[in-house]
Amino acid sequence: MKLEPKLLELLNKRGIRTEEDVEEFLSDRPQKTHDPFLLHNMEAGVDLILSVIREGGKICIYGDYDADGITSTVVMMEVLSHLTDKLTYYIPSRFEEGYGMNKAAVDRIAEMGVSLILTVDCGSVSVDEVNHAKELGMQVLVTDHHTVTDVIADCLVINPNQPDCNYPCPYLAGCGVAFKFCQALIRKAGLPKSILNRTLDVVGIGTIGDIVPLVDENRTLAKYGLRAINTSARKNLKKLIEAVGLHPGQVHAENVSFVIVPHLNAAGRMLHAKLAVEMFLSQDEDEVDRCIARLCACNNDRKRIQEETYRRCVEQIEERFPEDRFLLVDMQDAHEGITGIVAGKVKERYYRPTVIVTPTGDGLLKGTGRSIEGVNLYQELKKSEELFLRFGGHAAACGFTIREEDLETLRRRLNEQMDQLDPQLFCYRVHPDLEVKGDELNLELVEQLQMLEPCGCGNERPVIGVTGSAMYPARMGSQGQFMRFTAMLDHGKRLPCVVFSDADQAEEAIDKARGADVQIAGMLGTNEWNGRTSLQMIVRSVME
Repeated sequence: MKLEPKLLELLNKRGIRTEEDVEEFLSDRPQKTHDPFLLHNMEAGVDLILSVIREGGKICIYGDYDADGITSTVVMMEVLSHLTDKLTYYIPSRFEEGYGMNKAAVDRIAEMGVSLILTVDCGSVSVDEVNHAKELGMQVLVTDHHTVTDVIADCLVINPNQPDCNYPCPYLAGCGVAFKFCQALIRKAGLPKSILNRTLDVVGIGTIGDIVPLVDENRTLAKYGLRAINTSARKNLKKLIEAVGLHPGQVHAENVSFVIVPHLNAAGRMLHAKLAVEMFLSQDEDEVDRCIARLCACNNDRKRIQEETYRRCVEQIEERFPEDRFLLVDMQDAHEGITGIVAGKVKERYYRPTVIVTPTGDGLLKGTGRSIEGVNLYQELKKSEELFLRFGGHAAACGFTIREEDLETLRRRLNEQMDQLDPQLFCYRVHPDLEVKGDELNLELVEQLQMLEPCGCGNERPVIGVTGSAMYPARMGSQGQFMRFTAMLDHGKRLPCVVFSDADQAEEAIDKARGADVQIAGMLGTNEWNGRTSLQMIVRSVME
């Protein structure tokens, strides 16, 4: 098939330039994968597990309460169950224990007669907790993917992001690391590869859900994962897919990100993540049905509480902080499980860095934040590090604990810091990945752009930019909240456009242009009507 020049231009911009790389990137059956034993400590880690199994020791998989931790736990449980029946798992409560290992959990695991704790998606920097486990006579093996800087647990750590590891794909999700560990384990134990292949559906969900870059080996895992999801004999997953309103055999990456993963995450946000693990692992159909029903109920509760909290955040901002460039919102009774999502929604609405704080008791507040492009949340908060009892994060997200009496000081400092930054940072602009002229627009290009799937972090769905006059604008929707118009491009090309978000901004830009050309950016797609297929753009922005 002859590739459209504009597709090749886009791939070139994304660093995919050679004929071999293009073929691999677009292939339905990608080959890019790496030897699992290239991961630092892999050989020793596999030997340790096999030694514990030979000695009849009990193994506990210690996971995390998000979709990555859930899927990582399932992968490890499924593969290790072919080697031992002395196997259990533990996932901490988001509310009572928080992220990662904790000493109370280690104590409970020791009481279960466990010989070795095998972590997934956590544990790299759990120095005190690992030492505590060793004092209790247990061994610890960490598999993780989070960044390691100055401290690392005193045990075998398998993590592509630790200083001593030179693995070719450092972007693996936690479930990706678990998969590579199982790949090495199966190879060394002489088990059939089919055992590993049966976990690809779960690995695909975790990889897509953890928002790691969908490039290199992650792209391979995501592609084969999606194929496995759509052809899987896993009855439990098929039941979940049907229950959440998707169609078996027609699940795309976007469905995974915005439908399946939120249902898994809802368990940890609203109840307990072990509910999602049991949904995958249970052999009892009635129990599976009960788990799925509870997952759906948790997600419905999550959405309801999330929308109510979001509404109250907006009210507080409009009443108290309409001019603040850093939004620090005090939600006294917000549900801790949804504050991160709400902070992201508020950030998108106002295009300002946002932190939501909730009380934890004893005069303390817990903060969860999300930031905009160009404002490094971690660096800005670190300037007030002395105010925090606990603090961590990165450029786009953060978490901290602070005393109630220090909140206003933090608010004042952050807004003063924002005033020192370029005001243009707080003006939302869409930057097209590809500029296209009228004579370059055709159905073949749209079809070939679909070959970029699965899209996500590191391989975003491309934003296409066109220039032309916006004609025949008209409002749509029950409350006129949407809009449509026709973009008149060069070479006499007409492009139907639909605006589903911020129609007011689009209408204002069109009115100001008074028929002159505007810059339109959005996602190219197709519309089918009366048996005819035509081009259409879902507009992200209209600029004069």
